[in-house]
Amino acid sequence: LSTLAGSWIGGGANQAAMLEIYEFNPSQYGQMVFVDIVVANVWMALLLIGIGKTAKIDKWLKADTSAIERLKEKVENYSSKVTRNPTLTDYMILGGIAFGTVSFAHFGAGYLSAGFEDFVAGLEPGITRNSLTFLNSSFFWMVSITTIIGIILSYTKAKNYEGAGASKIGSIFIYILVASIGMKIDIMQIFDNPWLLSVGFVWMAIHAGLLIGMAKLIRAPYFFLAVGSQANVGGAASAPIVASAFHPSLATVGVLLAVFGYAIGTLGAVLCTVMMRLVAGG
Repeated sequence: LSTLAGSWIGGGANQAAMLEIYEFNPSQYGQMVFVDIVVANVWMALLLIGIGKTAKIDKWLKADTSAIERLKEKVENYSSKVTRNPTLTDYMILGGIAFGTVSFAHFGAGYLSAGFEDFVAGLEPGITRNSLTFLNSSFFWMVSITTIIGIILSYTKAKNYEGAGASKIGSIFIYILVASIGMKIDIMQIFDNPWLLSVGFVWMAIHAGLLIGMAKLIRAPYFFLAVGSQANVGGAASAPIVASAFHPSLATVGVLLAVFGYAIGTLGAVLCTVMMRLVAGG
């Protein structure tokens, strides 16, 4: 279930991170991927149906949609400001930033995981020790380091490479990741644990209930409800699709919200796992 938490807080990258951190049985991983695909796509279909009734939903939510119009204008202005024809130099720099960051993350993760391994091993057996086992994982630290570096770079001139297609190149790697996850699916395994689908639908129902209740409370437009939800549940692969269904210029907003989901997805899923362990008695 930690892999499902990772997927529905962030995306496929966080789902894969949970698989590596907690060393879940890869042969059974397909069951959770199947639940993720079925439930998430049913929810996405409902969100897309709701887009056709945006005016009615916003009226029921008593939402102020003027913020959406301002957002459209801001996104269009930023895109026109930074967009340019990419050069070979742009691609080489983007590749250098990406692979250089990952290389540094691999290097740092090895030291951090080794250091925390002794710390966790020194704790007394019990809930506390079990809850902190993720600190031993080099993959957790690798994801954390790359995320932190990415956030830092977004406050530098490196963010202007968005105009050279940085997000599009990143999306290619996301689709490769999604494809690699899909290759691990054994659809027949779901019949071994059919109750997993019901767990997924209950989980999504709670998500939907809390989301709608909060949107009603703060009078948020349906756009933020739908795109924010899909950014969590579907990640960068599908959030732009939902956002662009409202207006093509808003696709970038879907990407940004999905990136934020990726940033908090691993840590959020780890916290979910800790809580599930507490419920299960350690």
